[in-house]
Amino acid sequence: MPNLFFRGLSHTAIVSTMLLLGACSEAPAQPLAASTGVQQEKTTASPTITRAEEPTPQLSFSEWRDLLRSDAMAAGVSPQVFDRAFAGITPNPSVIRADSSQPEFSRPVWEYIEGAVSSQRVDQGRSLLAKERLTLDKIEQRYQVNRETLVAIWGMESNFGGNIGNFNVVRSLATLAYEGRRQVFWRSQLLAVLQILQHGDVSPEKLVGSWAGAMGQTQFMPTTYNEHAVDFDGDGKRDVWYSSADALGSAAHYLQQSGWKFNQPWGFEVRLPSEFDYSHAAPEVSRTLSQWQTLGVRPAFGSMPSVNADAKASLLLPAGHRGPAFLVFSNFRSILRYNNSTSYALAIGLLSDALRGAPGIRATWPKDDRQLGRHERIELQELLARKGFEPGKADGIIGANTRKAVREFQQQQGEPADGYPSFELLQQLRK
Repeated sequence: MPNLFFRGLSHTAIVSTMLLLGACSEAPAQPLAASTGVQQEKTTASPTITRAEEPTPQLSFSEWRDLLRSDAMAAGVSPQVFDRAFAGITPNPSVIRADSSQPEFSRPVWEYIEGAVSSQRVDQGRSLLAKERLTLDKIEQRYQVNRETLVAIWGMESNFGGNIGNFNVVRSLATLAYEGRRQVFWRSQLLAVLQILQHGDVSPEKLVGSWAGAMGQTQFMPTTYNEHAVDFDGDGKRDVWYSSADALGSAAHYLQQSGWKFNQPWGFEVRLPSEFDYSHAAPEVSRTLSQWQTLGVRPAFGSMPSVNADAKASLLLPAGHRGPAFLVFSNFRSILRYNNSTSYALAIGLLSDALRGAPGIRATWPKDDRQLGRHERIELQELLARKGFEPGKADGIIGANTRKAVREFQQQQGEPADGYPSFELLQQLRK
């Protein structure tokens, strides 16, 4: 799902992205946004809200709905569309429970990758590459986004259209806008979905999605849909729910607008020399391939890929120095703009490679490494702060500041400064 704060039902909702350490760009790399295993939403397409955005707690749902109705009218929604959308709508308690849920532990990145790039998904993806060949030919020609990446996203987001969710999106977003966390955000999404109904792309009865309002085979949020959804099959509707052509075309349009470079790699697995300086794996470090070669970095398979001479890559260590290493390019960052989870972007890259017939990961994952729970991550941040480092707010989110503090502590201890917050590192901090 493109760059969301919240999502439900998709495969990436429960994976921890807190332990992942890099990104890339053609310009000097910018640190990744901190992630909590759910995604951040790009809100440039959010409609203007004319009233105070925070609902008054004393208002009943019907009173709040009447205030929203006025704002919807100001946003171009007709009374008829609004009333039909809200017919019989009441808050959904299961949505509030989902919004409030904070699991203590998340799946390790290697379990997530193994599930994402399963043989069943690869086989189904290859079959659909053949079945949708003519449509994908046209999409590639129009948007200059590689088909294997689009099919990988299709598989990850909705199991190739097989799981688009069954929540009433208006009800879910109304529930969250009325009594959920981050009500301003949810209100903007609710007004955006009403605009979708006003446009006539889908009827209220077919407007289904995740508990968090992610919609269709691409799991677009409403504001993202309004900005990037396309009518690729030419039937007059931007139908990301039931038209695979519209869904794939919309994903391609999103990636095109995110700077996708056609026929350039997302990244590739590499081998590092035994005495490698892991401070080069910091997310702000970006170098050309020749510069990485000078540092002893070599591809895990074959020779260096063919890329633009000025293309820069960052070193990604998703499980620290004991796990696989990857050089990732600007296309990796384009995938991150679709979904700001490093696990997700890596899975999309590896799945797209598998669809092309490329081999899997050569290095082994450190499966003996116990993942930190949320309270342990908070403890780690608190201990780093007590020792004079600056990990940022102790919230259990392993972002750029925490990784930097971990790296500085590792350097102080004379250990590989990979910035990876392992259980072993937590034990050292406890001493």
